[in-house]
Amino acid sequence: MAASTSAAEAFVSDSKSSPAGPSMESPSFQYSMLLDHLIGDKRIVKDLSPGVMGGLPVPPKSEEQKRIESAMESCAFKSLLACVGGFVLGGAFGVFTAGIDTNVGFDPKDPLRTPTAREVLKDMGQRGMSYAKNFAIVGAMFSCTECIIESHRGKSDWKNAVYSGCITGGAIGFRAGLKAGVLGCGGFAAFSAAIEYYLR
Repeated sequence: MAASTSAAEAFVSDSKSSPAGPSMESPSFQYSMLLDHLIGDKRIVKDLSPGVMGGLPVPPKSEEQKRIESAMESCAFKSLLACVGGFVLGGAFGVFTAGIDTNVGFDPKDPLRTPTAREVLKDMGQRGMSYAKNFAIVGAMFSCTECIIESHRGKSDWKNAVYSGCITGGAIGFRAGLKAGVLGCGGFAAFSAAIEYYLR
């Protein structure tokens, strides 16, 4: 009994003198090494190409493809595309409005005379061309200013369209005076904000 008691006391004294487990410095050191390998300088960058990930391999882009993409993303190309689209849309809108207008082809000096088909078509063409020019100018101005603002801000959000709409509407309205310019700025900005809200 005395031998077992002395053995127990010796075990207790040994446990007090020796550390109860691994030191606290070793886990923290290992944790810092783990962080270095996960998010630190020792992190291994994996190749995430489609061929490695199991997708179809994509060949590298040639210099010609890069130049074409750069040209298509330029403000000049976007403005030209918007100008052409506005011209086509404006022409179609002008012809449509002329088709439903009952006064197309009538002569104000002789309102009782029935206009000929040639006169009606001529009036429809003139109205369509007028609408096409206006839509083309507005589209080019809006697209150009939006592209410039987006390049300057470095962001692609709804504010670019609002700023561009205000500038475009103000520039068009200022031809009729300051009040018309302010109203044009506010109207175009509100319309652009509504369109962006609907699209996004």
